[in-house]
Amino acid sequence: MQPMDEVYQKYAQTVYIFLLSKVHDQDIAEELTQETFYQAVKNIGRFDGTCRISTWLCAIAKNQLKTYRRKNPPMEDMQLVDIIQPSAENHALDTMGRIELMKKLHGCPEPFREILYLRIFGGLSFKEIGEIMGETENWARVTYYRGKEKLRKEIDENEK
Repeated sequence: MQPMDEVYQKYAQTVYIFLLSKVHDQDIAEELTQETFYQAVKNIGRFDGTCRISTWLCAIAKNQLKTYRRKNPPMEDMQLVDIIQPSAENHALDTMGRIELMKKLHGCPEPFREILYLRIFGGLSFKEIGEIMGETENWARVTYYRGKEKLRKEIDENEK
């Protein structure tokens, strides 16, 4: 096997381009590339030579990307505007204002309010919400959807 500095020189660009194509952000792709090579050095004993080293590195990169996405869910999943229909987003924010929308959210009954907060502001997955609430992932999904719909109806009624 080649020394790791040679491996880095030869494959860093490949790993970086692979990650950049997935995240579309140069800083994140660079950070994940560095983490990929850190993990490669740390786990070099696991490389058995049954595949090309570039394949092995891209597999590590893919795992690093999964870890990153778990820890950093896309912002659109955490936005308050997820509560309202995308086409009505600007209208609701213009009409009600952010504070009024927050008041509506705060006025939701439990467990809807807590689930909406955990999902929107906490950025938690439905599985994590289910664990916190002592329920299933499916329960968290359904309850989130119902809470979102209840809030949407209340917003729509206030606009009339």
